[in-house]
Amino acid sequence: MGKIIAIANQKGGVGKTTTSVNLAASLGVLEKKVLLIDADPQANATSGLGVDVESVELGTYQLLEHTASASDCIVDTTAPNVSLIPSHIDLVAIEIELVDKEQREYMMKKALKDIEKNYDYILIDCAPSLGLLTLNALTASDSVVIPIQCEYFALEGLGKLLNTIKSVQKIHNKDLDIEGLLLTMYDARLRLSNQVVEEVTKHFNDMVFKTIIQRNVRLSEAPSFGESIINFDATSKGAQNYLSLANEIIENNK
Repeated sequence: MGKIIAIANQKGGVGKTTTSVNLAASLGVLEKKVLLIDADPQANATSGLGVDVESVELGTYQLLEHTASASDCIVDTTAPNVSLIPSHIDLVAIEIELVDKEQREYMMKKALKDIEKNYDYILIDCAPSLGLLTLNALTASDSVVIPIQCEYFALEGLGKLLNTIKSVQKIHNKDLDIEGLLLTMYDARLRLSNQVVEEVTKHFNDMVFKTIIQRNVRLSEAPSFGESIINFDATSKGAQNYLSLANEIIENNK
């Protein structure tokens, strides 16, 4: 049975999509079968894996609407062992369309029932909000990875997200775990980066991944080529960081 992991934080620009794409690719090269679901209307994970967003006919929107089955929505990517359910700007409308549906929080969970056994890991790249889309992702998931940027406002909003996770645990998904807090965009030269690491580790000790994702030029260049960092530059710091994270997740789930 595949483990479903949401990558969520309602703050934008913390490295959710970078983490989703590169963690998927890293798990793939470590010979795990991975499905990445792009649940963000901006569709950056879709283009980041080299899929043309404009040509997407079936994707997360149809999956949540239940107008297409999960296996109909899956496309191949250039990353070894990684498949994708793509996104499209249409997905913006889903929040409104699901509002009066019964069991609207469980649409993704139901849609993934048939295929979860086909994968070792299913990763969901969440939108930067705590709306119905993210709620569907958290309700469908076994655990959640929370990327936190090593910057001044890092901990702002984290309390809100943790409260949302608590209420999802209480109402919709009692089995939801926190896989870990992931520190991203770390710059060893900055005192602030080191302070954030210290602060987060002090508050959340065991919940924080040992792997820290460092700022890396190659990492920010890779998406414009439609490639994961593993395909783009396997020797870069970014690739090493995400392979280390993938290994840590595999180890934690043994």
